[in-house]
Amino acid sequence: MSTAPVIEIKNLHKAYGALEVIKGVDIVAPKGQVISLIGSSGSGKSTILRCANLLEDSQQGDILFEGEPVTWKGTGHRRHPADRAQVTRIRTNLSMVFQQFNLWAHMSILQNVMEAPVTVLGQDKAEVEQRARMFLDKVGIGDKCDVYPAQLSGGQQQRAAIARALCMEPRALLFDEPTSALDPELEQEVVRVIKDLAAEGRTMLIVTHDMKLAHDVSDHVVFLHQGRIEEEGPPETLFGTPKSDRLRGFLSATSHA
Repeated sequence: MSTAPVIEIKNLHKAYGALEVIKGVDIVAPKGQVISLIGSSGSGKSTILRCANLLEDSQQGDILFEGEPVTWKGTGHRRHPADRAQVTRIRTNLSMVFQQFNLWAHMSILQNVMEAPVTVLGQDKAEVEQRARMFLDKVGIGDKCDVYPAQLSGGQQQRAAIARALCMEPRALLFDEPTSALDPELEQEVVRVIKDLAAEGRTMLIVTHDMKLAHDVSDHVVFLHQGRIEEEGPPETLFGTPKSDRLRGFLSATSHA
């Protein structure tokens, strides 16, 4: 059994043209831990998540999955992963839940949850269906298997997206602002599911604007400012006794939002 962190990012740099958005960031997500990334818009939180999942190419730094480094070819803006099979393997083990749900409108909720394990992983359809129904029950929408995304509320759609991520049986879940597109009452349905997953000891990397969620579920919180880590630590310390003026200002602004 590997004791290496599920995800490890070392000295990550990412630029769009001349604009450098990530400026040498180190993040570790050990097995069974919840790491939250917080910071104002444009601080680079979502970009880090997309680089970790290889949805975006980074120009410098190492990304390791369970101790295995991503292999690269090229340098700078020409750098990209060298091994497509490795990328596929890593991506299927890091399930991403997006802000806007990204469900397929023409498929029922059950079909949405089953699609990737059946088509990408080639798993047995009957087994996947059983697992999909179990995860839909788990997130509280087991009675919605046969409806289509447009017939669900935003909170229900996001819970379907979480069930879809779980059905891949990933090593880690990556959440990109999972509640920011939702009304406050629907947000709580999703927060409850994320809290349950954290209590089960699932490895999660969460980008969130919800400070209460970050405080309640995280083992470690990283505060980003303009592409750098300004401060990090356990939630009690970060929220209770912030050291940097920037973090104090950020927490003061978000508490009044």
